[in-house]
Amino acid sequence: MSTIPENNFRDSIGTINQEGKRAWIFPKKPSGKFYKYRKLVSYLLLAILFAAPFIKINGNQFLLFNVLERRFNFFGYPFWPQDFYLVVIMMIIGVVFVILFTVAFGRIFCGWICPQTIFMEMVFRRIEYWIEGDRGKQLRLAKQSWDAEKIRKKGLKWIIFFIISFLIANIFLAYIISSDQLLEYITEGPAENISTFISLLIFTGVFYFIFTWFREQVCIIACPYGRLQGVLLDNRSIIVAYDHKRGEKEKGRAKFRKNEDRQATGKGDCIDCLQCVQVCPTGIDIRNGTQLECVNCTACIDACDSMMEAVNLPKGLIRYASEENIEKKAKFKFTPRLKGYTTVLVILIGVLTGMLFLRNDVEARILRLPGQLYEHQQDNRISNVFTFKLVNKTTEDIENVQLKLISHKGEVRLVKSDSLIVPKQGFAEGTLFIEIPAASLKGEKEKLKIGVYSNNKLIETTTTNFLGPRSYR
Repeated sequence: MSTIPENNFRDSIGTINQEGKRAWIFPKKPSGKFYKYRKLVSYLLLAILFAAPFIKINGNQFLLFNVLERRFNFFGYPFWPQDFYLVVIMMIIGVVFVILFTVAFGRIFCGWICPQTIFMEMVFRRIEYWIEGDRGKQLRLAKQSWDAEKIRKKGLKWIIFFIISFLIANIFLAYIISSDQLLEYITEGPAENISTFISLLIFTGVFYFIFTWFREQVCIIACPYGRLQGVLLDNRSIIVAYDHKRGEKEKGRAKFRKNEDRQATGKGDCIDCLQCVQVCPTGIDIRNGTQLECVNCTACIDACDSMMEAVNLPKGLIRYASEENIEKKAKFKFTPRLKGYTTVLVILIGVLTGMLFLRNDVEARILRLPGQLYEHQQDNRISNVFTFKLVNKTTEDIENVQLKLISHKGEVRLVKSDSLIVPKQGFAEGTLFIEIPAASLKGEKEKLKIGVYSNNKLIETTTTNFLGPRSYR
């Protein structure tokens, strides 16, 4: 553990001051190797995020999360309410995947992939630097009275933030109601779609509130993942860590003095420049060890490496490392815990793959009409009335659809026509009668197997119950 004096250890949330009020964070603009990598990753992910709702594969939106109609598309593959169990399995796979990477690499998802971090640090924060300047200028502007300069800078920033929030809200809506529907609403205008426009303004307000005021509090207070990592991390997890063994040594950290032999004096390599604190977007001191506020953004690594290079000391005082690596110089190992999570993940992916191959393109459901008994027909035939629903999950119409009995001799009669068309990504429903010779019935309640045919080709089967009189048992 670190040799930092106990009275210097931060034991409160960095965004709350001693009076219990909000302490605003003004991080220094980061720069360095990792920041360049993060920018590349972030802008690539942003491009995917903004483009995904407008990409079509076989007529299907690339990603769609239509919760209202319970329709989902994953990578152009449609999922209907009948496939919800597949969506649940995919969600479980996602959770296990995040858990696995958290155990192995800490909160790397938050720093590199999380949309909150990407938008905050790579979009809104960079606009803030452009308008208000770096940390020092922002601090002076915050203390400055509301003169023309402050009004101009703050007003411009807030207007741009609102426009970007409105754009994000539109993209968010495209994921929910589909991009085609969104473009149709935009073409028609807000007056024709008041409820949708109000929803859009609500989403805009939420995003504007988050990125203008709530900011890093999302990661510190609202997001449960920060708490989850405390349960998942162990001494072998690779995280953004301060090498306290090297940074403190025998005499602890101390300010840098020119021409001083720090090794001879027993002072640690940490020169107490506070650059790692000033650059942190959540306002923590990484030298206090692993903290729930740390999102592994690597800004402190770049800042520390820059200072180490300036004073001719080795880089890596703050780096990706495990506690075991710092204490014992141990290398990363694929622990039994990681093997267990990997095994579970592989099994779940295997189950999902198998279910996807077994998934039918057509879903059929035939149910007896509630409250209706059987009827005697001519030629000693028994008739039951049913409702049916056929769901077409493909991107092409299914034509000349007919329903035929497979398990019994008899006839299936549709009420309106002998055949029907099931539209692409739609459904057909209606009423039908099933007539079976009384001699073919063995009991009061029979299970029937019914085939769904298209152009005389069997495309799906389903079952239903058929009622008959007791005398034919």
